[in-house]
Amino acid sequence: MKIVFSRWKAQNPSPASELDYVNPFTLLVAVVLSAQATDKSVNLATKKLFTVADTPEKMIALGEEKLISYIKTIGLYKNKAKHVLGLSEKLISDFEGKVPDNREDLMKLPGVGRKTANVVLNVIFHQPTMPVDTHLLRICPKIGLAQGKTPEQIENSLLERIPDEFLQNAHHWILLHGRYVCTARNPHCQDCLICDICKKNED
Repeated sequence: MKIVFSRWKAQNPSPASELDYVNPFTLLVAVVLSAQATDKSVNLATKKLFTVADTPEKMIALGEEKLISYIKTIGLYKNKAKHVLGLSEKLISDFEGKVPDNREDLMKLPGVGRKTANVVLNVIFHQPTMPVDTHLLRICPKIGLAQGKTPEQIENSLLERIPDEFLQNAHHWILLHGRYVCTARNPHCQDCLICDICKKNED
């Protein structure tokens, strides 16, 4: 494991989320919007949205109809609009308008599951969490980084195996690897930094 992450770190010492945001609230909204959508499509929609609604109060003032006008290019936009307005209301009523810094409270917010909570904890609060999305779920067992079939099994397996020194950035490195190198249809093995130690190549 140390070899894998050492190579990724050498190539990309400070990986970051590819979602655009301006504060904790806008990252939370962006992650909720990104479910079953690409970061690129979310960034295109939120570029204008976040100039007019970068707080829970402003988001509620915007209202559902206007919010939808900004995010209608994103899949499942009607449900996502309800989630964004719902979590905005709950942030105000229960958390003084501030994004909580723990998973339990984050997961009380509409539209926020374990993965979304873990992203916020990692990116905003710099906690060594392991958000497991479709990329991690697909490639981690395949290349030998983790065991399991469910997101939580993969998450726990990675947390047990990854050395502490790499945990803060680990999910970014794995995500980027799955998104750009170990792609689902045509993996770019010729460009892979860990091709020589990939479990898949042992088959």
